[in-house]
Amino acid sequence: MRVITGRAKGRKLMSVPGDSTRPITDRAKSALFSILSDWIEDTRVLDLFGGTGAVGIECLSRGATYAHFVDNNRKAVDTMQANLAHCGFGREATVERNDSFTFLERYRGEPFDFIFVAPPQYQDLWRRALQMIDQRPSLTAEYATIVVQIHPVEDKPVELQRLQEYDRRKYGSVMLLFYADAADLDEKGADTAPEEDPEPDGADE
Repeated sequence: MRVITGRAKGRKLMSVPGDSTRPITDRAKSALFSILSDWIEDTRVLDLFGGTGAVGIECLSRGATYAHFVDNNRKAVDTMQANLAHCGFGREATVERNDSFTFLERYRGEPFDFIFVAPPQYQDLWRRALQMIDQRPSLTAEYATIVVQIHPVEDKPVELQRLQEYDRRKYGSVMLLFYADAADLDEKGADTAPEEDPEPDGADE
């Protein structure tokens, strides 16, 4: 697991000991940032259920101005801190040991442009987190993007008031769901119909 490109290109990232986290595959991460492209520059990022911190660190490497990492697992927190130090991003990030739902409920700081949600699998936590983000518009800046990582078998409808799914991509055992404020999507004239990734599924890397 390495940083794909940017200031920390090629830096190897430590994994969290044990099997309590589910790191994004290199294939899915590469595809995600190909979609985000240079939009990620100058953004504020929230990496929930941070694990290794791979997504937030990739954002920083590609020009994000700040990343906030949240995880309740001490081993994950230690791993993220070590990975940030290794990549030279310690001053541009905050690593917080906290329950992600408590964080979403209590956060009162500056809004985020990009939120990445990748909770433990098969517990329906992704829908709960997404609904909390939906209910707290102060968490997201104008034209913010929220991306949720799940296993395809976890996919099920989720009731939202403000956010709207506008894309989805599947890479083997990783599915990425893309959300934004419906008002922002209407203003930008985006095509909000979910779109299947044209690339055939294959084994994860």
